Amino acid sequence: MQVVDHKDIEKRILWYWSKLYSRGIKKGKTYRDLHRTIVILITNYKLDVTSKIEKYFTKWTIRESEYTNVILTKDLEFFIIELPKLKENKTNTKLDKWANFIERPSQVDIMDETDKAIKKARMLLEEMSNDEHERYIAGLREKYILDQLSIEQSGIEKGIEKGIEKGIEQRNKEIVKKLKEMNFSIDKIVEVTGLKKEEIEKM
Repeated sequence: MQVVDHKDIEKRILWYWSKLYSRGIKKGKTYRDLHRTIVILITNYKLDVTSKIEKYFTKWTIRESEYTNVILTKDLEFFIIELPKLKENKTNTKLDKWANFIERPSQVDIMDETDKAIKKARMLLEEMSNDEHERYIAGLREKYILDQLSIEQSGIEKGIEKGIEKGIEQRNKEIVKKLKEMNFSIDKIVEVTGLKKEEIEKM
């Protein structure tokens, strides 16, 4: 599904196809073991290369330029669905219903709802949407719990830090008191403890 036109989409789908196709051959196997690989491109914009083609659904294969009914190989097939062309080029086929569902899954026509496959697809999409909503709520809940733990942890760390600071302050007071009792001068206490003169005078 391609929502935005990033250009070079033709080369990109060929590259996607080549990656998938080459992955089909395993070590010890031959080219005969390669499997048919189909790429389905659904775009929400019109392609430049198909501007002269009115229909919204096109099928691409490798054909001989003059004998166009001769296909070189069925291993390569591209299907392109251009949703903007759907409204003007409906053919009242089952593909129309699916394209309509892809374009507006929440606004499926009542007639389309009678199709069991489309109805099932819509139910699955709703379940997926609900699951996504539940995951979002669970994510918010988890974030809240982690934030709370972070706040609590931060509080514990601050408490420890504050306790250490208080303990150092108390020990400094005791050291200064002891040095004063030993008749050390203020300047000498500053030299020994590394404290400021103003702090020592307050103790």
